[in-house]
Amino acid sequence: MNVGLGLYRHMLTEDNLRFAKQAGATHIVAHLVDYFGGGPRIPTSVSRHSGWGPTHRAGLPWTLDEIERVKALVEGQGLVLHAVENFDPGHWHDVLLDGPRRDEQLDQILESIRLVGQAGIPNIGYNFSLAGVWGHTAEPLARGGAESIGFDQEALGEQPEIPCGQVWNMDFAEVDGEETIGAVSADALWSRLERFLAAAVPVAEAAGVRLCAHPEDPPAPVLRNTARVLTSEAALQRLVDMVPSRHNALEFCQGTVSEMPDLDIYEVIASFARQSRIGYVHFRNVVGRVPKYHEVFLDEGYVDMFRALRTYADNGYDGVFIPDHTPQMTCAAPWHAGMAYALGWMKAAMRAVEDSRISRRVDSWVQD
Repeated sequence: MNVGLGLYRHMLTEDNLRFAKQAGATHIVAHLVDYFGGGPRIPTSVSRHSGWGPTHRAGLPWTLDEIERVKALVEGQGLVLHAVENFDPGHWHDVLLDGPRRDEQLDQILESIRLVGQAGIPNIGYNFSLAGVWGHTAEPLARGGAESIGFDQEALGEQPEIPCGQVWNMDFAEVDGEETIGAVSADALWSRLERFLAAAVPVAEAAGVRLCAHPEDPPAPVLRNTARVLTSEAALQRLVDMVPSRHNALEFCQGTVSEMPDLDIYEVIASFARQSRIGYVHFRNVVGRVPKYHEVFLDEGYVDMFRALRTYADNGYDGVFIPDHTPQMTCAAPWHAGMAYALGWMKAAMRAVEDSRISRRVDSWVQD
């Protein structure tokens, strides 16, 4: 098992990569999408026009040179670029919305998959979502009053609909007036997702890239009057069954899955690990589940994270884990301190799990 760190585009700096190396990470998950201008945390505004800002990449697809520059930056610090996370809304908004440029944009996404494969990057994470990450608040919710992320669906009250020209909290077009995209059903989204996978998975196979779907975060069934489909174990299984290929995989956000109601997180981990459908793991602990939960330190939530690691290992997954979000600690470098704590905890826990597995194998050999 390997420890990695995820970095937003504006955080892909030599200093942050050196920090990752110093803290014991060996792999990087890099965001090429420039979601917001600064800071280590997704904005938490919940107003009607609560976008993170415009995407400036509409009609400007990624280039091989751009991708390879990011890879060279990562490798220059002795790290491995394990995944590119998320497609830019400016590149595929009509794939998500079933808009008039759907086929053109789908071709553009397929070419991006080919380029990521050409650059030798093995995974692309993606979120097939309209509302995206929305409705969270940042509060002193973790141990010792550390600032963390929470979600309380009842406290949100009436949710503003998504304005036209916006998807995944990013504005891809300027639209006058108050028109919204309106209601979108689960059936409609499943149909769009199936069309995407049917086209993209064969291209990913040829390119040597795994497409890794992120569950809906938050995993509420409806947000801003639009359905959210990847909100249960059954839905995740439905996705991987749509195209039976190891290249149709999951960006297994353990924190988000843990927030889903009515499931056993250890059984879900075991199931998808046994199926070899996990591209990489967002390793996060939480208190509570939808409709109300908050994120906490790895050793603080309701999930036994040692048991979770043993479950991955015992069922054949030995890939990359990143801390994903983590509470920010009270000091001059809140994000760095929180991540350093998480990375150190993960490395020690992985060592303990591996030592335990070796000990069990030795005991088995002695008994035989």
